[in-house]
Amino acid sequence: MAAIVLMIKEHEDGDAVVYKFGPDEQHQGRIRLNKKTNMLSELEPVPCPSPKFHFDMAAQRLARCIATEGGIFSERMYFMT
Repeated sequence: MAAIVLMIKEHEDGDAVVYKFGPDEQHQGRIRLNKKTNMLSELEPVPCPSPKFHFDMAAQRLARCIATEGGIFSERMYFMT
């Protein structure tokens, strides 16, 4: 069975990008990527039984944006395992 994380961009500027993320639009946490240091921080955990799992998946998707997509951060993204 596949697991999906939905990511919706909340804010982006030259320093950082912030996404809401979670299994659906009703259960969302918030993650921030500092573009200068590539450091991730969880601003708000996903209100579900496995918030770390969803954070890790969102982090992997943001890493892909940096490594293979030239730092382009879409308005909506999905990550599926």
